[in-house]
Amino acid sequence: MGKHLHGGNIYQYENCLDFSANCNPLGTPEGVIQAVAESLRHISEYPRVGYGPLRQAIGTYEGVPTRYVICGNGAAELIFSVCRAKKPKRAMVLAPTFAEYEQALRSVGCEVEYYELKEALDFYVQPDFVQSLHRELDMVFLCNPNNPTGVLTEREELLKILNRCRELEILLVVDECFLDFVREPGDYTLKMYLEEYENLFLLKAFTKRYAMAGIRLGYGLTGNQALLEGMEEVTQPWNISTIAQEAGLAALREEAYVERGRTLVFQEAEYLQRSLKDLGLRVYPSQANYVFFRGPEHFFEDCVKEGILIRNCGNYPGLSEGYYRIAVKLPKENQKLVQVFEKILKERKKEE
Repeated sequence: MGKHLHGGNIYQYENCLDFSANCNPLGTPEGVIQAVAESLRHISEYPRVGYGPLRQAIGTYEGVPTRYVICGNGAAELIFSVCRAKKPKRAMVLAPTFAEYEQALRSVGCEVEYYELKEALDFYVQPDFVQSLHRELDMVFLCNPNNPTGVLTEREELLKILNRCRELEILLVVDECFLDFVREPGDYTLKMYLEEYENLFLLKAFTKRYAMAGIRLGYGLTGNQALLEGMEEVTQPWNISTIAQEAGLAALREEAYVERGRTLVFQEAEYLQRSLKDLGLRVYPSQANYVFFRGPEHFFEDCVKEGILIRNCGNYPGLSEGYYRIAVKLPKENQKLVQVFEKILKERKKEE
């Protein structure tokens, strides 16, 4: 079960301040909570099949045709449905990266190759990634910014990869779920290339942007209508609940909330990165709403004892014990985390 471990396990660590899940630090918008409450009047009825209003609203928000949009029970469902629709025999993923890509690929009997990200190079995707692609591959997953490292791949490099994938008839799946917390997301997204490249599928989610993890709502974007039809054929009907549809419609109206969250993340991420470096921890150049760092072994357990839950990244392929990730939260919470880190590290130094 190691590969299925994630952050946000507040049920096991219920007395901890949770830094292991990377959602908007402002919490769920009141408008979304109100929409969920009002949607409960319709729970005796089936959800709207095809989620037309939500699909149209997403298309408007993203500036793409409505027909390019498909929704899922979280982005995770779409990862599995694109694999079931495509049935790849061989695919490539980064190491480390989000575990669901490999899990979904292996669920359809796909062989998985790893492109190993080097710590000495701060876990950046290197130019030789393009050369590592070959004709036996059917699918490639990229996460931008990557999870758990938070490292971004430049659009110029992504376009080289996309073009090479088209030449080799490889479907490129790019997970952009964390682009909302990048300073200039428009400089990195590939959504303007959806019409030109039928081998491109983008993943997005409401989870992080609106702190809606419990509602489960994600969406995908592609100009490949045959792929969308294939995904719909392997997806259960009514996969988007009435609650999720109404929550999504309300969330897309929360423009001011999103900007407040982004501004807060930029400010607090700088504070956390600087503070962790001052404590002597190795901090990597994350540009997302989380900080990836290296610390002492069993640091996770030490933090839990102090009421702080961080993400132990030792179960990611390509990583081992000693790598950790923390979400960017509210200023007082971030200050509490730094105080706990300082206390633990001082106590460890005394014991040496």
